[in-house]
Amino acid sequence: MENKKIRSAFWSKEDWQAIWLGFIIILIACVAVLTKAFDFSAVKFSTWALGEAAATKAVPLAEQLGAWAFWRKLIVTVVVLGVLFTLGVKLQGESVKKYIPAFLGLFVIAVLVRFISAEFTLNRYLEWAFWALLVGLLISNTVGVPDWLRPAIKTEFYIKTGLVIMGFSVLFSNIAKFGLYGLGIAWIVTPIVIIFMYWLGTKVFKMDNKPLVITLASATSVCGTSAAIATAAAAKAKKNDLSIAVSISIIFTILMMVFEPMIIKATGMSQIMGGSLIGGTVDSTGAVVVAGTALGPEAQQAAVLVKSIQNILIGFIAFAVAVFFATKVDKSGETKVGASEIWIRFPKFILGFFAASLIASFLIQPLFGADQVGAINKVLDQYKNWAFVLAFTSIGLDTNFKEIAKQMQGGKVLWLYVVGQLFNIGLTFFAVWFLLSGKFFPIPTLS
Repeated sequence: MENKKIRSAFWSKEDWQAIWLGFIIILIACVAVLTKAFDFSAVKFSTWALGEAAATKAVPLAEQLGAWAFWRKLIVTVVVLGVLFTLGVKLQGESVKKYIPAFLGLFVIAVLVRFISAEFTLNRYLEWAFWALLVGLLISNTVGVPDWLRPAIKTEFYIKTGLVIMGFSVLFSNIAKFGLYGLGIAWIVTPIVIIFMYWLGTKVFKMDNKPLVITLASATSVCGTSAAIATAAAAKAKKNDLSIAVSISIIFTILMMVFEPMIIKATGMSQIMGGSLIGGTVDSTGAVVVAGTALGPEAQQAAVLVKSIQNILIGFIAFAVAVFFATKVDKSGETKVGASEIWIRFPKFILGFFAASLIASFLIQPLFGADQVGAINKVLDQYKNWAFVLAFTSIGLDTNFKEIAKQMQGGKVLWLYVVGQLFNIGLTFFAVWFLLSGKFFPIPTLS
């Protein structure tokens, strides 16, 4: 009987489904790129503009919408994601008849989000994650979310699948490129920040909601939403805990993306130091790229390398949180917490994240080369983005400002983030200065 339940979980549980769906997309993308037999690319709006701004590199909107390739890719995207997520819903025992129209409605909103975020001016400053959250929030806090759309609001399902796909882009070879420098910045600072914020929230601010504290700490120290999702699952955080952590993370990510490069330039910091500081402190990977680019090409590469190395920690942190909460935080004292409870808490989709990373790093790249891996990731990146935009829109649709106000606990949540992020910036700056200033170690060359 127990074995039957375990086998059933492999197909019916969201975490496992995220792995299977993610790997189906990865497999098809690999076959498409390596054999060149067909085009599996998902749709993407090129940067567009109206009026005088259209004289820039932006592609005229009429030209994009008038191209058959655009509509073909749009159909491929909605069919692939729609079929796979509907299959997941079916295996979870939910109504397919209710989910299909709801998913199509959510996908239309996601298309609107990608369309808005591709506008020339908006695209320069704010990435699509912000617009997805904003559009969702506007709907939920004004006209309200219609009942027929609610079956498609499956934030964690979408983002878990996106994270599995994202794992293929997290190459272990990135560690070799930046060596101990990247490890020192990304792997030593991050755990210290998490421990500090957890201590600050629970001991100094006396916050009782420990899952919210650890979720916010992970979002601050690792990579924003992705880490928040994984940690929230491991700590059994409530949906509102995740919503507030993601909302705060995105708001401050935007502020840091805009102002941190300005401050770095004003201080005269070198590109490699400035880029590394951005990679270690700005939460979103997309925002890291934008902020790093503002400093220059070397800064962009350093920022992406540090963030990529930091992203590898997602799985390890999720596992550590699962163990800590199972054995310490939620332990009743009456029963001994064994490996089974830790396994139950552990977010299984992280296994898919690791597996995808290992396959890309030690199988596909050695056999077919870095260029082919890059080409595959170019395809996968859009599917990951579509899964994420569905997730961020769902977060907005499922978030009510009145509920967030209740969760702020008299401003303690906001203060926890602000103090924690300042500590993160200060500690990361020290690590960057110690490793990359040239005073103690030779400055590495990025090529």
